[in-house]
Amino acid sequence: MREIIFDTETTGLDNRQDRVIEIGGIELNDHFPTGRTFHRYIHPGDRKVHPDALAVHGITDDFLKDKPVFAEIVEELMAFFEGARWVAHNATFDMGFINAELARLDRPAVSQDLVTDTLSMARRKHPMGPNSLDALCRRYGIDNTHRTKHGALLDSELLAEVYIEMIGGRQAALGLTTKESRAQAEASDDLVVVPRARPAPLPPRLAENDIAAHAALVKKMGEKAIWSHYAV
Repeated sequence: MREIIFDTETTGLDNRQDRVIEIGGIELNDHFPTGRTFHRYIHPGDRKVHPDALAVHGITDDFLKDKPVFAEIVEELMAFFEGARWVAHNATFDMGFINAELARLDRPAVSQDLVTDTLSMARRKHPMGPNSLDALCRRYGIDNTHRTKHGALLDSELLAEVYIEMIGGRQAALGLTTKESRAQAEASDDLVVVPRARPAPLPPRLAENDIAAHAALVKKMGEKAIWSHYAV
């Protein structure tokens, strides 16, 4: 299964007026990073970066002056995501902006069926929270000390690690069987599993006085007591 872990940075919070100015994505195949990435800065047209947004990601209007507009990168973007699931933290926010940008170009929206929201996953898995990306990095022991500002590609890299931890992908990868050997085993009708014998029997958990006390109790129950059939 192919997935793209992605993140966006925007000029503000209102996707009806604000614009995407950065998008980054990390490709996973069967929950393993392939090394392929997507990262673009985008000119927001006549929309300026809101001061509150600037404080979060640090991307200035001056920095974006020579960057391509969304229409110039949309083909490359959609080609990278084609056939994959879109995975984001608080995906409602990111997909709202992506679909708003697509709508401005009269292109169809990305179906919700193709989207995975890791924030919803985290809230189900850790209902007591907190479930921000930074909090999840701390929970799973992922180093995010280099994250002083939000950045689409950096946040995607961190989220990819968090996502793999949340679904147990890293632990699953430690198995000693290959995909092919598992498939052969599952297809075999005469597979016989022989458990390995212990080199020495485990020592008894009951002391002699425990066994004697139990035997005395069973004897008091009479010959018809079911325990008499199992008494040593």
